[in-house]
Parts: sequence; C-alpha cells; structure tokens
Amino acid sequence: MTGSAPYVRKMPPLAARCAMGLVTSGIVRPGVWGLERLGIADRVVGAFAERLHKRQAAKNPFRSYAPTEHDVFIATYVKSGTNWMMQIAHELAFHGNAEYEHIHCVVPWPDIANAGPMRTYAIPLNDPSVWQTSPEHKRVIKTHFDWELMPYSEVARYISVIRDPKDVFVSSYFFFVQNGSMGLAMSVDTWLKLFLSERFPMWGSWARSTASYWAQRHRPNVLVVSFKSMKRDLRGTVRKVAELMDMHVADEVIDRVCEKASFEYMKRIDEKFRVWKMVPWGREVTMIRRGVQGGSAELLSPEQQRQVDDYFRAELHRLGSDFPYEKFCDVAPESATQSTRALRPNAAGA
Repeated sequence: MTGSAPYVRKMPPLAARCAMGLVTSGIVRPGVWGLERLGIADRVVGAFAERLHKRQAAKNPFRSYAPTEHDVFIATYVKSGTNWMMQIAHELAFHGNAEYEHIHCVVPWPDIANAGPMRTYAIPLNDPSVWQTSPEHKRVIKTHFDWELMPYSEVARYISVIRDPKDVFVSSYFFFVQNGSMGLAMSVDTWLKLFLSERFPMWGSWARSTASYWAQRHRPNVLVVSFKSMKRDLRGTVRKVAELMDMHVADEVIDRVCEKASFEYMKRIDEKFRVWKMVPWGREVTMIRRGVQGGSAELLSPEQQRQVDDYFRAELHRLGSDFPYEKFCDVAPESATQSTRALRPNAAGA
C-alpha cells in the first residue's frame, strides 16, 4: 500500500511463546528424535498429519465466504512460489507502487484462522481495506488448500503455481525441518517417506493438490502457471496475471512489477515475508532462500530424484489426471543400469 499498513499483526505474548518453545524443545523434538531411532517417525507423524488434515477440512474457514470481484486467490501447494506470485499480483493491484510492513498485513491467509496463536498472523479475510485502496479495486488472498476446499465464484480470480515436487521437497525440508523451529528433528529419508504419501504434514499430497487445480485450467477466471515458466519468462508471467485480473496498464507498470518481483529485490526485503519467530530463542528462518528450478540435487540423490518422479507420475495417473508432468518438471534421467536394461533384448527376442 502507499500509506501505512492497514492491519497491525500482533505476535502472541512472550510468555506464550516461551511456553511453546519449552514444549517444542522439551517434548516434541526429543519425541520425534526417539521415533526416528525406532524407525516409526513417518508412521506416527503421518497419522497425526492425517487427523490434522481432516480437522482443517471440517473447520474450513472458507465455508461461509462468498468470493467477490475484488478477490484474487493465490492457491499453491506449500513451497511452490506462493510469495512470489502474491508479490506479482499485489504489486499489479497497486500498479507497482505497493508498500507494506509485511506481506500478511495486506494479504489474508484464511488457512490459519483456526491455528491458535497464529490467528492474528494475517489481515482477516473480511477486512476490505486493501481492495478499497487499490487502483484496480483488487486484493490478494493466499491459500494452500486443494481446489475442493476453495470457495468459487465466476467473478473472482484464481491463480495456481505448480512447482517440480523435487524442488518443493528440498525447499520444505530446509524451511520446516533443518532451519525451522517446529521440532521436526527428522532425517531427509523420513521426510521423503512422508512427502511420498498422502499424509505429508504440510497440506497433504502434492499430486492431489496439483490434479485438483489442473482440472480447473479451462475456466476463464483460472490461471495455472509453472514455476519453471516463471523463472524462464517473468515478464510474460506478469502480463498473464495482469490479463487475468482484467488490467490494461502501461509498460512502465509492468516494468515496476517485474523489478519488485525479481529474486534480487525480494531477497533484499526477505523480512517482509518471514514467519514469526514463535520460539524466542529459535533462529530466524529465511523465506526467500534460493528460488531455483532444478536444484534438488542439493539434497536428493539421483535415485531419490527418480523415486519422486516415479511416485508422483503414478499418483497423478491413479487420480485420473492428465497433468503434463514432463512439461512442468525436470524429470531425472534414468541410471546407466536402467538404460542398459531397457536396451537389452529379452530372452524371447534373442
């Protein structure tokens, strides 16, 4: 926004955050560590995540909300370029002149409405102040929910970013496990087992989310874009988003939005995207880390990369989705052994 932020975010009291830190450090982290040693961390954490997902669906904060012509939903799977697309859409709504203390002073995130101490993390969904001050009378709404949990209206706009699940996995591990303060002290192998299931703690299955939004791509008010295409052609992406938002703006506006949506610019203002440090003695977690496409070798072996590709292609097929996996994702090459086996004639044909 061009003036002061319309919403003041209020962190939970220090005493509450200290109590949370004691629970995390003294109970959750040692507990997960113990489950890791017993080899059952993925089963126990997965069972907890499954109950959490059902509770989120039952208490869906969108249930009583009717979208309006002012709403632009940024609906992505976790760690898939959410902040990047929010920055693009919000800056477009303000013609590249948006200013804010934190992105969630101007962007509601209804998913966390029932998340206890996080309730005041983002501007409420029913606060109209942002779209009322936008030159385009638009505001951005963030969600990680699947399409089935979304409120739909022909007058609202919906944008989904789909990222290679291998890169999603790496980003999620660094954010939630290695650098996070959630107490999830688990190995890459255990996190991968959870990721390759429907019980991933962070908003469930990548395949189910992807299939749900891909199926809506033909609607005139829905835009599905790949993280890969955003990296390749940011300006083209900004123009597509502007078109979806029914905006006809000068090249100067597009230039300003592209500058403010560049990795370098967003990295400089990383504090405007960071999550609260809920544990007072915990580390600050960077939100804008690397933002790369095809960098999963940082954490995954070639075999694990193929495992991710094979699992999600099979899952998409099982779900009946025609999502073009090879177009959106950098498929890991086959190993030399697999290639040799594929070329070797079988006994019947020898």
